[in-house]
Amino acid sequence: MRAEPSPGDPFGLRQRRVHEAEGRGRRAFAWFQAIHHPGTLVWISPAHAPEIPMLRGLPQGIGERLHLLRPTSEIDLLWCIEETLRAAPVALVIAEPSQPLSLTAGRRFQLAAEAGRTTGLLLIQTDAGSNATETRWSCEQQASAQAGSTLHQWTLKKNKQGAIGDWLVNWNGASAAVHMVCEAGERRRPAEPAR
Repeated sequence: MRAEPSPGDPFGLRQRRVHEAEGRGRRAFAWFQAIHHPGTLVWISPAHAPEIPMLRGLPQGIGERLHLLRPTSEIDLLWCIEETLRAAPVALVIAEPSQPLSLTAGRRFQLAAEAGRTTGLLLIQTDAGSNATETRWSCEQQASAQAGSTLHQWTLKKNKQGAIGDWLVNWNGASAAVHMVCEAGERRRPAEPAR
């Protein structure tokens, strides 16, 4: 199981908590988190969802740890989320609810994550999250001139335990490493020599 994120890790998700990611880049953020959570991974997606994780396209080492659940109704999906969060051997639960989450559902998920010592990441539609969530991330893909690379704008919009922030990262999806990208004009320049 993953240790608590260090203060220098801006993308670490606290254990025993449920987090949310929204935006077009939310699935890339989820795969990034999957790489950083060793152990069993459960991805819960509605049966009617047109996109499902394909083994050949996953980052290395994910496919053999991944369990895919496809419930047929939203009630079954919420039940699956709660029960897998309670399952102690699960390292990370990633779920894609199709309906906005109520405060009650969000609180139930938090209690289940605490009981199971599990981390949850809900991939939500924009502004469809629960007030009970620990953190909420906005994840968007950005245009990149470099072939084979994707820039991501990951914005921490809500954080119950600390500061919020905005990062532009370069992540190719194949490894655990990300490279922070400076905004234009914000690069560190060498100090001016003393006169």
